[in-house]
Order: sequence, then structure tokens, then C-alpha cells
Amino acid sequence: MFLTSPRLRAVLLAATSAGLIAAAVPAPEPLGIGDPLFPHLGNPGYDVLAYDIALTYGGDNRKALDALTTIDARTTGRLERVNLDFAHGTVESVTVDGRPADFAGVEEDLVVELGRPVDAGTRISIAVTHTSDPAADAEGGWVRTSDGLAMANQADAAHRVFPCNDHPADKARFTFRVTAPKDLVAVANGHAVDHVVTGSTATWTYRGAHPMATELAQVSIGRSAVVRRTGPHGLPLRDVVPVADRERMEPWLRKTPGHLRWMEDRVGRYPFETYGVLVADATTGFELETQTLSLFERGLFTRTDLPEWYIESIMVHELAHHWFGNSVTPRAWSDLWINEGHATWYEALYAQETGQAPLERRMRDAYAASDQWRAAGGPPAAPHPSAPGDKSGLFRPVVYDGSALVLYALRQEIGAAAFDELQRRWVTEYAHATAGTADFVRLASDTAGRDLTGFLRGWLYGEKTPPMPGHPDWRGKAPSNGKPA
Repeated sequence: MFLTSPRLRAVLLAATSAGLIAAAVPAPEPLGIGDPLFPHLGNPGYDVLAYDIALTYGGDNRKALDALTTIDARTTGRLERVNLDFAHGTVESVTVDGRPADFAGVEEDLVVELGRPVDAGTRISIAVTHTSDPAADAEGGWVRTSDGLAMANQADAAHRVFPCNDHPADKARFTFRVTAPKDLVAVANGHAVDHVVTGSTATWTYRGAHPMATELAQVSIGRSAVVRRTGPHGLPLRDVVPVADRERMEPWLRKTPGHLRWMEDRVGRYPFETYGVLVADATTGFELETQTLSLFERGLFTRTDLPEWYIESIMVHELAHHWFGNSVTPRAWSDLWINEGHATWYEALYAQETGQAPLERRMRDAYAASDQWRAAGGPPAAPHPSAPGDKSGLFRPVVYDGSALVLYALRQEIGAAAFDELQRRWVTEYAHATAGTADFVRLASDTAGRDLTGFLRGWLYGEKTPPMPGHPDWRGKAPSNGKPA
């Protein structure tokens, strides 16, 4: 534990000497909302309404950025202090409603003293002046690109960039103000609302029209070209690519309007104000559905060993997340199967329609491996926690094809018409909100006209994969521990 506030440190020392520390000033401690997979992630007692994040980048992606994060929140219980998630930065000062506040860093929490007890329902504004460090050893958060930075905050790395309530259950509106050398380009989630050049620097301001989970935040700074076009219904599209790759990327970028139309035909209108592809010259090992601006590795589009339909299906996967995961956001990280299962489902459907990858064959192969996946990582709706130091370990095959397999079984059970209706109802009734597995089971039952709790329990929580409706001949392989499948 480190204490960064001299006043708070003095109070604690005085209380200790009087033997009154437990009664007078309880020591700051890390808190969490009790997520089974990330127990210390998120914080109780308040709801963030909006973030305003100002970042100043000097042009060297090895150096920390200066930052000011302002959090507008409403308390949900009586509070004397507020815990924020924050790591990989130095806090210089904190104010609460404009007044200087004491603060302390405890593990990956920043504990802010409110100065007086605050009742539930009170609006508070917390401003944190800090640095934001793109540390080379950080797992997630800032990603160093060949010409600058981008963000990859899933699952619990936004607090490695800015102080926040870093859990998807607490969505909020975001404004980003990014100052950088004027020969660079800064982009972020949402629409650009201002661009001001002052001497050798420029400041870009972006604001999202809808609430967003912290894990979906995106800021990219670099020598970028911003390519604009129009999608369905006049939707403004914005792609961001390295300047040197502008022409090389165009054959891929121009596919997005068609991908949008394809998704809208299946689940309804795209739920956000803009969309686009962010191509980062970096090696991450993944692509990411950052809200309104999906992050892709440059290498995905420059490989020559992958068929075109396969690359497009990955693009559709990240786009599908904007309905499943971004608009409808998981209430807990164990609900991740809903996000990834649906994104994988539409990826597989697109691959079937445009390539040589039949959905049934992919699901049969997934069924064969399902018991092994469940043994290794847990069932889809009750995944095992990641190993210490492996925060990305949550993203196992069971939450991708293993969860798409749940959807395939559900469609087999209730029929294609009811299944398609369920998909549309899910993204409509929970649009721009949070929802969990119980909500999905309840809506599926309502759509089907019968209680599906028993049917889905085994598919979502069973150690062994249930029999597949309509395919009694499908068999699973034994887990590697030798137990029979």
C-alpha cells in the first residue's frame, strides 16, 4: 500500500499513535462489487454517469501521458470515501466538487476521501490529475503501435489508463480530449466535436452518444489517415489506418457497408451513431470491438495465407459485438458467453454464406470438443477464473465456439423462426443497458412460449455437454484427464 496524500498520511499516523485508527479513520482498502471472476473489479456505492478524460501526448509512446479524468457520479448508498480502479499511473491531486480531497493508493484502487458523509442519491464530481503510463509490462490498456498508441482494455485494463469504475455493469457516457503534436491524428469513440490547433499541438474532442463500458474505450494517436464513407440509412462511417497503408487497406475498408447491411437484415438497425475499423500497426494477438471503432491488427489484412471470406468473417465478428456486448452489455463477466457466443454465431453464419465453411460442420466439430473445453475452462455461463497473471485467460474456446454451440442447440430446440425473433428481441429490449444469463433464459422462454430453464441449464452450466437436439449421432471426445465424455 502507498499513501500519496500527505494530509491523509498524517491523520493515519496520528490516529495510530492514539490507538484509535480502527475507530477514527479506517484504513483505505481495495473494494470490488463481487464479480465471481474479478472480485476486486468495480466499486460499490456509486453509479458513474459520465467520464471526461483529457490526455496530453508528447509524441513518444514510451513516456507517460499527462491526464485529467473527471468523473460525474451519483451515490447509491451513504459514503464517506469513494474507491476508483486505477493502476500504472501517478496521482498528483484529487478534487471532489472542486475542493481538494485526500486520497490513497491501495493495490489497484485509488481511495478518495469525500471530506464529509454523502447520502444516497447525491451527485458528486471527482477530478483526478494523474499520469497515464503505457508501460511495456502492462497486460492490456495502452498498446504501443509503430507510430503511437491505441487502447485495448478488455477485460479489466481500462484502469491501467484512467481512474474509473472498471466493470461493464457500470456503463457511462464518455468525452475524450486528446492533445498531441499537430502532425499526428487522434481519434476516439463517438463523433468528433472539436479540433483546435494551438502552436505546435492540436486538441481533438470526441463524445459518444450512448453509454459505454470502460473496457470498450478507444483512443488512438498516430500518423493516421481517416477515411470516411456512408453506410446504411446514411450512417457515417470512419476508418482509421496508417497513412502509408491508405490504399492497401481500401479493399477491406469498403466492405463495411455490406457487413452492416448483412447484420441489420438479421438483428435490426445498427445501434450506434457511427462505425469504423481502426487498423493498428501492432501485434496484440486479437481484434477488439471497441465501441464505434473496432480495433484490428494490421497483420490480419496483410496476410496472404488466409482466404478473403475468413478475414471478412472476423470483421463481422467485431461488428456483431456492437449489438451483443456493446449495446447489450454483460452484467457480470460470467455472462461473457452471450457476447462471444453471438459474435461467433454471426461470424460462422457469414462464413457459411460467403465461404466454404458450413455452420453444421463447425458446430459438429465444436460439439466433439465441448467436453474437453468445459473440463479445461468451465461451462459457458460459469467459466473458471483466469490463472494469476493471465487476465486474458478468460477468453477460452468455450466462450467462443463452445457458446455458439449453445445457440445452435437452442435453435434446434425452438426452431429457426423463434430463434431469430429472440435475437431481435434481445438487442431491442436491452439496448444500451446491461443484461445477464438469467435475462437471456427468461426472454428465450417467453419467445418460445415455454419454460426453457431446464433445457438451458445443462447447456450453460453442465460439466458435460447435453445431447444435441436433432443430432443423436453427435459424440464428444473425452477430456484430457481421461474421464469419459
